[in-house]
Amino acid sequence: MRILIAGLGAIGQRHARNVRALRGTAVELFALRSRRLRHVVTDVLTKDETRDVESELGLRAFEHLDEALGVKPDAVFICTPSSRHLEIAQRAADAGCHLFIEKPVSNTMEGVERLRATVAGRGLVAMVGSQWRFHPCVRALREFLEAGVLGRLERAEVEYAEYLPDWHPYEDYRTSYAARAELGGGVVLTQIHDYDLACWLFGVPRRVTATGGTLSDLEIDVEDTASAVLEGGRVAVTVRQTFASRSPVRTITVTGARGSATLDLLRARLTFSPALAPDSAIAEYERNQMFIEEAANFLGCVERRETPAVTLDDGITALRVALAVKESMHSGVTVELA
Repeated sequence: MRILIAGLGAIGQRHARNVRALRGTAVELFALRSRRLRHVVTDVLTKDETRDVESELGLRAFEHLDEALGVKPDAVFICTPSSRHLEIAQRAADAGCHLFIEKPVSNTMEGVERLRATVAGRGLVAMVGSQWRFHPCVRALREFLEAGVLGRLERAEVEYAEYLPDWHPYEDYRTSYAARAELGGGVVLTQIHDYDLACWLFGVPRRVTATGGTLSDLEIDVEDTASAVLEGGRVAVTVRQTFASRSPVRTITVTGARGSATLDLLRARLTFSPALAPDSAIAEYERNQMFIEEAANFLGCVERRETPAVTLDDGITALRVALAVKESMHSGVTVELA
């Protein structure tokens, strides 16, 4: 199998390493690169300048997409800044390549339906990178919800908090895609995981009301804070996000008629109050395991022509919700989703 990694920053390098670990030399690796930085970004997001990423991964790099697609890759991992995802995905799909698109699918809905039609028309596998769906505690929570352990659901809260300068310590946060509107940044799109999980766990909302904006002293031109209420699914979900907290948080709390469940993703722990189900905790959970399982799912689906765990439709749904959050935030009114 020939695989092209479009964008060899932190997430591109992670996927390349995991693909190599999963398939070894049975895979030919190629990369599309613009800056051609040589250092390795490690799994713990540090920069190792003593190592050469292209040599270490055993790949051949190209600076132009036409050249890269000229080697006829079977699949393309799209790991560039968000604003370039759709352009590369469409050209790769036109060339008959299967697609792994890092979240979000894009920073706009323009061109999304054309990509969806191309993927369907050519029978391509298209997966969107939403690795938190592979976390065992997230899966356990979904199973408990489906089993009705909490009874009738009353409310849910999803919370994400991080300090953007600490997010990728190997780079100046002001130059990262997360900090720049032109690259599709901002806390809403960068952490679209929260909306994907809200849809996956609680159903797709029909309306969105949000507030937020650039509320901190971070040197960015995108929103660093968002608070959204998603209504019309199984239960109303409040999503709170910020790039301006020194104390990292990633939690999901669900309250039902019989009790509540709290999922702390940073500690890999799921607890219930009262004890409606056994607590789940995974000591020293390796974060990269989610990415490995995600890549394994995609590669297996390409080889067997199966439907991936996170489809292009799933990614488009999350994008539509996230863009509605941004629209409501800027307009001050509730946004209805078709």
